[in-house]
Amino acid sequence: MPMSKPVLLSGMKPTGTAHIGNYFGALKQWVDLQEAGAHDCFFMIADYHALNFIQDAGQMHALTTELARTLLAIGLDPERVTIFKQSTVAAHTELTWIFDTITTMPYLMRAHAFKDAEAKDKEINVGTFNYPMLMAADILLYDAKAVPVGQDQKQHIEYARDTAEKFNRVFNAETFILPEPYIMPEVAIVPGTDGQKMSKSYGNTIPLFATHEELTKAVMGIVTDSSGERPGNVYAIHRLVRSEDELDTLYEENKGQYKALKEALIEDLEAFIAPMRKRYEALEDSNEIDKVLTRGAEVARARTDKKMYEVRSAIGVS
Repeated sequence: MPMSKPVLLSGMKPTGTAHIGNYFGALKQWVDLQEAGAHDCFFMIADYHALNFIQDAGQMHALTTELARTLLAIGLDPERVTIFKQSTVAAHTELTWIFDTITTMPYLMRAHAFKDAEAKDKEINVGTFNYPMLMAADILLYDAKAVPVGQDQKQHIEYARDTAEKFNRVFNAETFILPEPYIMPEVAIVPGTDGQKMSKSYGNTIPLFATHEELTKAVMGIVTDSSGERPGNVYAIHRLVRSEDELDTLYEENKGQYKALKEALIEDLEAFIAPMRKRYEALEDSNEIDKVLTRGAEVARARTDKKMYEVRSAIGVS
């Protein structure tokens, strides 16, 4: 009997329209992991995490559907990976409460999100304070062995590992395995049109499924430094879709000609985006998307039901 593949889990919050920074920073790696075939991949639309930011029912539904549509358009295949909404698997919130009972407030106060909010003198909601426990539940429910993260996100895995170890120790059980961070090789940090990291909150994005007109407007608005022969912000985006050898020649031939280089970037981005945009536009039928998410939820629940039976047995409530 063949051995099952190790589980890999990753998620994304439905908090806005996808841009090329999202694609090269995470979504491309999801497709690469699917193609590699080394893991049983679960890709989660983290709508309960998004509830810390999106508190309007119509907006939440629209953004969730849009993200599901995006995942299919970029090439994720629901026959090969599991795509599901966090909210359709009740075990995520149930396990979070169980973890809450063995977790201290000082421990949660070490989390980066809490520290960042505290530093901004922001009134912090319980969801933001407690999000590491929901994230630990996300990971541990699936016996996820690998969790793709960037170097700056390793704390998420440390919290999940700590929580797994503490649960196993407190309840004298071997319920949870310890997940490992899967540090994505060569994950791109994509600059926005203003040179900062591309982010919806900065308003400096290039939409992933932008029309030619939208691409033109965004690229022509990229901030350039007139003192140099090579526009650094333009080149940094350009190298995502074209080899550096080709770009070195192109930029050498067009020294100081920023308009020509931006026009070349528009052409190359259009060639890259067009096939995904075509698939995205073809996915207008929300029923098709609902079917994918319903099937994904069934697969996810089949796995989490087994895990929650173990959890409830360990704590004495089953």
